[in-house]
Amino acid sequence: MIKFDYKNVTDEVIGAEGLNLCHAFDVWSDKIQEIITNLNMKKDKPGAWLQWMNLGYNEETVWYVKEFAAMVEGRFDNVLVLGIGGSALGAKALSEALLKPYWNFLDKEQRENLPRIFFLDNIDPDEIDALLNILDLKKTLVNVITKSGSTAETMSQFMVLKDKMHELLGDDYRKNIVATTDKQSGILRQLANEEGYKTFVVPDDVGGRFSVFSAVGLVPLALVGIDIDEIIRGIKIMDLALKNTDIKKNIAAQNALIHYLMDTEKGKYLSVMMPYSSRMKYVADWYTQLWAESLGKEFDREGNKINNGPTPIKALGATDQHSQIQLYNEGKNDKVITFIRLEEYDKTVEIPNIFEYTGVNYLGGKSINRLINAEADATKVALCDFKRPNLTITLPKINEYYLAQLFYMFEMQTAIIGELYNIDAFNQPGVEQAKNYTYALMGRLGYEESAQELTKKLNS
Repeated sequence: MIKFDYKNVTDEVIGAEGLNLCHAFDVWSDKIQEIITNLNMKKDKPGAWLQWMNLGYNEETVWYVKEFAAMVEGRFDNVLVLGIGGSALGAKALSEALLKPYWNFLDKEQRENLPRIFFLDNIDPDEIDALLNILDLKKTLVNVITKSGSTAETMSQFMVLKDKMHELLGDDYRKNIVATTDKQSGILRQLANEEGYKTFVVPDDVGGRFSVFSAVGLVPLALVGIDIDEIIRGIKIMDLALKNTDIKKNIAAQNALIHYLMDTEKGKYLSVMMPYSSRMKYVADWYTQLWAESLGKEFDREGNKINNGPTPIKALGATDQHSQIQLYNEGKNDKVITFIRLEEYDKTVEIPNIFEYTGVNYLGGKSINRLINAEADATKVALCDFKRPNLTITLPKINEYYLAQLFYMFEMQTAIIGELYNIDAFNQPGVEQAKNYTYALMGRLGYEESAQELTKKLNS
């Protein structure tokens, strides 16, 4: 199991800026028990948006994904994922962590004949044009992901790609497309049915930011050889652990309560996620969306205006010790910093003893591995010296099993803290409003009146 260390947020370590967690765990024990029990009771209820809690047990989806990956094995040099937000971030984070570093730069033999993987998760025209110029679309499998089939960013990308592929491949372009979308409805489902694309389903009652363990994430991961059976095993192990209603034995509940109390009692409403591994850089990106979109809400469940939301910040150790830690140590004490540490890196890099009579000779004969761990330890201690709360999550190593545990723990932590705030952690009305404005500005039917009002505002 992954490990969770919270001692550096306690009043024993950082004084008045910290929490008396022994007392807090006792006071909040019944509430946490109620929340965990209710989440598990409601997970199968339609409209509760908790079906992500069941994804680790969807053996049928896993089987179909593995079958498809085996069918197309060796046929494509590239996998191109079209998606935005939750449709791309989870698979991007996991693939970056689990594949060999610089995967797309490795030759076929080094990649064991597996394809390169690209994520087109923005609508920057320069990026799209550049990618089209370097990819051989004849040898590229395009995975287009949108549940509604109307996501403007993803569907505009798909329209560009489909047109190019049809020019190159004629009607055979269909064999280079796999769509992940709603089971029955939506524009992409209609197109897939009419044109014969291979499809996978975005399950009902699973929001995009919670969809990484559905076909949304599993399809692209399986296509590049990542062991999705081990991902599922990690989810099941963590799910079992997090069913425990005793906060003293449930790390997701502990982390949720710590962040909640740091925000509401100590004014620390910024949550910094700082993995000490470049391979896990995008894990912080995924966490940022999960935290921001789930917890940033204007109203609570009773309709009271609260403008809630601890703000997530992504960082990377040791890189951001040189760009952010000065602020964290001496700026406003309004942050909780979470470190993600590794007990074991895949490789060991020794530092040669070649500058014996210089000021850096102390590094010689040691390893880069020891240095990055020393950087993390030094940063934690320095933060404590400045009375800054920090947490540490430790993974034995980077693999499918432990990363699945980490992701599922964060998902449960988010659901639990949402209940503590008394908000709906599974909607995103602020996002939907911006989407509707975009539809209006781009001339979508039914949005004409909004378009006129928006044009006036933009030109005023």
